[in-house]
Amino acid sequence: MIKVIYGAKGTGKTKMMIDAANAAVNEAKGHMIFITDTKRYMYDLEREIRFIDVSEYDVAGEAALCGFIKGVIAGNHDNEYVYIDGIVRIAGKPVQEMAAFFYMLEKVAKDGNLVITVSVSAAKEELPDFVTKYL
Repeated sequence: MIKVIYGAKGTGKTKMMIDAANAAVNEAKGHMIFITDTKRYMYDLEREIRFIDVSEYDVAGEAALCGFIKGVIAGNHDNEYVYIDGIVRIAGKPVQEMAAFFYMLEKVAKDGNLVITVSVSAAKEELPDFVTKYL
């Protein structure tokens, strides 16, 4: 399952993701992963959540982000929740051009029985159909 949190910059998307991740700790039976491009929120997450700052790994572009996510998920076979904060910022391209990324996320979520939550900095009317189906 894929969930999308959207809104303009500064509307609290990251806080909503952190709150959702921390709340899910109590019910999660598998691993939880939080991927972002800054260390700023590292201490806001419960210690059970694996925090990954992609800027430490020189992840640049949509293809690199796809490969990185697949690699992180492949590291454990009991992953349950994945949170990806700021996909537009990390991929370096507008959400309207990220159909392949969302297709990959859908396949990975289905194959791995994962709940993947992503944040997108865009207004609802700016979101393409391949994203709005996850709202």
